[in-house]
Amino acid sequence: MGILNTFKTIGRFYVEGFRSMTWGRTLWLLVLLKLFIMFAVLRVFFFRPVLAGKTDEQKSEYVGNQLLPRVE
Repeated sequence: MGILNTFKTIGRFYVEGFRSMTWGRTLWLLVLLKLFIMFAVLRVFFFRPVLAGKTDEQKSEYVGNQLLPRVE
């Protein structure tokens, strides 16, 4: 029961802290917007799925070729 009270106390601390913020909400909004841009928008343009649309056999062949050391 003691650990439950600890979690409640910590939760209440954060809720009261966020309630009394003035600039904090704006800053959190900027942080969330930045995370959205990083993970949603940039992923579409720079991190396209290489294995999309391939069969299981093609996927395993591609991964195998990428893992094997290239001898020149």
